[in-house]
Amino acid sequence: RAGPGRGGGRGDDRGGRSGQASRSVFVGNIPYNATEEQLEDVFRAVGQVVSFRLVKNADTGQPKGFGFCEFRDAQTAESAIRNLNNTEMNGRMLRIDYASNIGEGKDRDRGGGGG
Repeated sequence: RAGPGRGGGRGDDRGGRSGQASRSVFVGNIPYNATEEQLEDVFRAVGQVVSFRLVKNADTGQPKGFGFCEFRDAQTAESAIRNLNNTEMNGRMLRIDYASNIGEGKDRDRGGGGG
């Protein structure tokens, strides 16, 4: 009835230098034929990639067209957003933003409707 915790201190960044200070970025509009290895290669252009996770449909195993890239440090993540957002890959423009910005203000409950 009361909904999930409102405080959720995960994104708390008091004292952080960049205001975001996240090492992870959200990557959207990924071509469905792209592999995690190809995407890691794209992101290695800006720095050391710790991991890349391409989100897939649990039932079909098909990619959903988005994923998450974790870098060694927040400065590299910031560089990826600045330099790789709207980069073309296989005919699609990649959308890149801080992973912590995704889901903010959106309904995180599975049964939630839009609005």
